[in-house]
Amino acid sequence: MRALAVAALLASLSPAAAQDFTTLKGHGGPVMGLATAPSGQVASASFDNSVGLWTGREPQWLEGHDAAVNAVAFGEGTLVSGGDDFTVRLWGDEPRILGTHKGKVTGLDIAGATVASASWDGTIGLWPLNGGDARTLDAPAGVNAVAFDPPTTLYAGTTDGLLLRYDLETDTPPIQVARHGFGVNEIIATPDWVAYGAVDGGTRILDAQGAEIADFTLDRRPILSMAYHDATHQLAVGDGHGYIMVVDTAQWRIARDFRATRQGPVWALAFSPDGTTIWAGGLDDVAYGWPTALLDEFDPGITGDRTFLRDADTMPNGERQFMRKCSICHATTPGPSRKAGPTLHNVFGRPAGTVPGYPYSETLSGSDIIWNETTIDALFDQGPDHYIPGSKMPMQVISGQNDRADLIAWLKTASKEGAEE
Repeated sequence: MRALAVAALLASLSPAAAQDFTTLKGHGGPVMGLATAPSGQVASASFDNSVGLWTGREPQWLEGHDAAVNAVAFGEGTLVSGGDDFTVRLWGDEPRILGTHKGKVTGLDIAGATVASASWDGTIGLWPLNGGDARTLDAPAGVNAVAFDPPTTLYAGTTDGLLLRYDLETDTPPIQVARHGFGVNEIIATPDWVAYGAVDGGTRILDAQGAEIADFTLDRRPILSMAYHDATHQLAVGDGHGYIMVVDTAQWRIARDFRATRQGPVWALAFSPDGTTIWAGGLDDVAYGWPTALLDEFDPGITGDRTFLRDADTMPNGERQFMRKCSICHATTPGPSRKAGPTLHNVFGRPAGTVPGYPYSETLSGSDIIWNETTIDALFDQGPDHYIPGSKMPMQVISGQNDRADLIAWLKTASKEGAEE
C-alpha cells in the first residue's frame, strides 16, 4: 500500500520534483537518527541495531551494536553512533568502541577531534578521536541531548527539564541556561543562539544568557528531533504528531509547516549539505528525503502505513498483541530479515537461540528453553528480563492471561510454514 501511495504521489508531481523525492529503504525497524556528511552520504540509525551508510540509495550496513541505535553524527571524515547497548562506536577502516556509558546513549555531537555523548546514566562522555584521555561530565539527571558551541562550550538537555552550559576549559559546575519544567529532548547551538525542544512541545530560542529570542511552541508534543542548516538559515523541528516545522532563523518566522507522516512521530531529521533536501525518519523502516522548496506540495500519506499502526479494531486480539509487543523486532516469515530480533517462523518446538545467522546473547544461545505454549506464556508473564536474565530482548510484559493466550493462538497459525507476516 505504501509503495502505491508513493507511486501515485510521484506521478502527480512535475518531473523535477519527482526526481528530487528520495527514499532510503532497507532497515528492519524504525529510523531513530539521521546525519549527513559533506560528501552527501547519509547515515541512519535504526531500532534494528544497525547503522546504514548510504551512497545514493545503496546502503553499507555497519553492524556491531547489541541493541537499538539512537544517534549518529559525522565529524571530519568520521562517523560515530550511540545506542541502547550503552556504547559509543567509531566507524571506519577499523571500527571500535570509542566509549561506554552505564545507560543508553541518546544523543551525539562532534567538534574537532572530540565526540560528546548524552546518556540516561546522568553523564556526558567526552571521547577524543585521537586516543587521548576521555572525560565525564556529571549532570543532575539523565541527559537527552548535547550540542557543541565550539570550541570550548557544550550545551546539554536533561530529562528533568534543564538546559545546561558547560565550559570545557574549566572544571566549574555547569551554568543553568533555562529550567523548562519538562524534559529537554533536542538542542541546536550556534555562537549567537541556542534552540531547544521539549517533551511538552516547547520550542524556544534563547541567547547564551537564557534570554528568549523567539518561541515557536505549537500544540504538538513531544519535540523529538531538530536539524539546522546554517548557510540557508533553516531550523527544522520534528514532533510526535508527525509534523516538520521549518523556521527561518534570519527573520525568526515559520517558513513551512509540513505534515510528514500520516501517523506516528518524526524521530530523526537532517539537512543535505546544500540545504535543499531534508531527511526524516520515524516509525517507518524507510528514511525519506523531501526537497525543502516543495514541502507544501507533498502528501503526508507516503509514510506511516506500518502494520502495527493499523486500526486496532481491524485485528483480532492475538494479532493486536503481536503488533504492539513483537512486530517491530520480529517477523513471522521464513528467511533472514533486517529486524532486530530473529524470525518467529516455525517457532513452536524450536530450541531457543538456534536461528542460523542470528547473533544471540550467550545467555540465550546456551539456554535449554524450547519455545512452546508454556514457555512463551511464561516469557510474557514474567518479562524477558526476568525469564531470561541477560538476554538482549527488551522488557515486554503482557499482564492479561487471556491476552497471552490470544497471542499464542494467533502466533501458532501465523508462524507456520507458508504463513504471511
